[in-house]
Order: sequence, then C-alpha cells, then structure tokens
Amino acid sequence: MHQPLKNPSSNWYVWLSRNSIVRVLETVQDLIVISLCIGLFSFMVLQLRSMFLSLLPPLDFPVVTSDILFLLILVELFRLLIIYLQEQRVSIGVAVEVSIVSVLREVIVRGVLESPWTKILAACAFLLVLAALLVVRVWLPPTFNGIDPERQVSMRNKLRKEPSESTNRATNLDSHAIAVQRD
Repeated sequence: MHQPLKNPSSNWYVWLSRNSIVRVLETVQDLIVISLCIGLFSFMVLQLRSMFLSLLPPLDFPVVTSDILFLLILVELFRLLIIYLQEQRVSIGVAVEVSIVSVLREVIVRGVLESPWTKILAACAFLLVLAALLVVRVWLPPTFNGIDPERQVSMRNKLRKEPSESTNRATNLDSHAIAVQRD
C-alpha cells in the first residue's frame, strides 16, 4: 500500500520540527518586544525633556499635569513590556493599571466640569469594570506555569465521589497532577 521514503532527510518538513519553528517565532517575537522597549524608552526620554521645558515660566498647570501623567503611562507600558520579556506573559494587573491611569489622565486633563456628563458616566462605568477586574484577578489561579486548575478541581471532585479514599491520596493526586502538567 504505502511505500516509505528512502531518503527522508530530503523532505524539508522532516527536519523542521514544530519545536524549532516555535523557538524561532518566539525569538522573533522577543526581538520585536525588545525593539518596542528601546523605542518606548527613547520616547520617554523625549517626553521627559518636553516635561522639563513645560516647567519653565509661564507655567501652564494643565500641560504639566498632562505631561506627568502621560510619562507615568509610558513607564507602566515599559514595565508591561519588561514583564512580558521576563515571564513570557502579559500581566493583567499592569495592563489594567495602565488603563486606569489613562482614563484618569483624560478626565483630569479635560476637566470634570467641562466634560459632558455622559462621558463622565461612561468613564466611571469603565473604571468600575477595571476595578472589578483587579479584584477578581486576585482569585484567579495562575495558569502560566503549566498548572491546569481545571484538572486539579476535577481530581478533587473525583476524590469526593470516592469517600473511602484518604486525604493522603488527595494530596498525592494533586502533586501528581502538577507534575504531569509540568511535563
């Protein structure tokens, strides 16, 4: 029926394994993030220069406040990129913090009294959702270390169905599930 190939090394897909492709793509992605870090850092230096120039008389308080808050947003974005490079994940907490500071910057710069009430109401609703996300994030288990919380919960549920099992076995199954997930 099927004849095996006599020279499998001539096929390009044989020596291109999935792991090597993923490694190359992750390296390219890291290079992109590093270039973003360098560009963001350069932009922060330029923004810092602009902020110091805006501190010269005549002092325009809304411009100074806007520059300071914008610089804080840039610092948080830089921190988000650094966390991504270190841990290969996007930090939900830092991303939410950047969003909160961005919304507050817009409200402060434009002024609460000058903005329409619908925009202020929308900003408040958005800030409440972001605050809820920050609170809920604390209870979410970290899944980026290869630990599958659903598998651990299903193991515990199986143990509850079997009342004759001891608690030592439950501990062993949880540690076994973690070990299997890491492999």
